[in-house]
Amino acid sequence: MSVPPESVVPPPPSEPIGSEAIPAEERTWAMLAHLSALLGGLLTASFGRGWGCFVGPLVIWLVKKDTMPFVNDQAKEALNFNITVALASLVLLVLSIITFGIGLIIAIPLWIIIGVAWLVLTIIAALKANEGVRYRYPFALRLIK
Repeated sequence: MSVPPESVVPPPPSEPIGSEAIPAEERTWAMLAHLSALLGGLLTASFGRGWGCFVGPLVIWLVKKDTMPFVNDQAKEALNFNITVALASLVLLVLSIITFGIGLIIAIPLWIIIGVAWLVLTIIAALKANEGVRYRYPFALRLIK
């Protein structure tokens, strides 16, 4: 028994729903905006806790913000998240210094938690950006609008 062609369900679209068919080049640059934070953090880790994590997203945002709207959005998101992570780390460092090292009892476990969350959320954001999905970090101060 054959099925009439009108009743055949078409395959799902290749682009995620709501992605407005974002070009592959824009998705790649958006993914690189997120991943550049990892590279910046790793390259500056030997100089003092990886403070360069926001340099990569900042450079990509400044270069691509006027020509690629999706990259503009995702690079700002990556920049805001990495500034938030840097500020949280700085607050913990100041707490440790002010308390003459006693604050390290709180700071060290929090640095580990922040580091793992930073790594996991950055990877998730890069994967979502590569799929054309506008990712929002759950714990980011929206400083750059």
